[in-house]
Amino acid sequence: MKLGDGVEQAIHCMLMLSGLQPDGAMPAAALAEYHGVSTSYLLKHLQALAGAGLLTSVPGPRGGYRLGRLAEKITLLDVVLALEGAGPAFRCSEIRQRGPDPLPQKFFAKPCAVTAAMLKAERAYRDELRKVSIAELAYNPDTELGNAIAGRSCAFRERHERRPAAS
Repeated sequence: MKLGDGVEQAIHCMLMLSGLQPDGAMPAAALAEYHGVSTSYLLKHLQALAGAGLLTSVPGPRGGYRLGRLAEKITLLDVVLALEGAGPAFRCSEIRQRGPDPLPQKFFAKPCAVTAAMLKAERAYRDELRKVSIAELAYNPDTELGNAIAGRSCAFRERHERRPAAS
């Protein structure tokens, strides 16, 4: 199974946004800059995440995107489904009914072993993605890499996070 590049980009954006202040937002252009990707391509994915309720779009000059719910309540499966759709990755086209001398229809009442195995594997895949939240993937202070990523992310967030003007 191959997921689109947008899934990786979306997950990393969610991780960046998980570090914002509760009233903070980050523009799509800043997220694209941080990850070195096209703003227009990323924007399409951010809009899909917002449409699924995983992100909130904040309008105006201090706007951008923020998480739509707590990072602990957003799973990798949520992100994949928002971008790739809920349909199964494997789609049976009933190839066994094609070609010369097809079997009678009574043999096709149930899915074949190939379909059953593929759907079983997909359920396991989805179950594993459902177990991992964005919060679990955030900053790992136990590793040198985790600390380096956190330092880079924090510095970038400080420069690009937008917050409402003080009243």
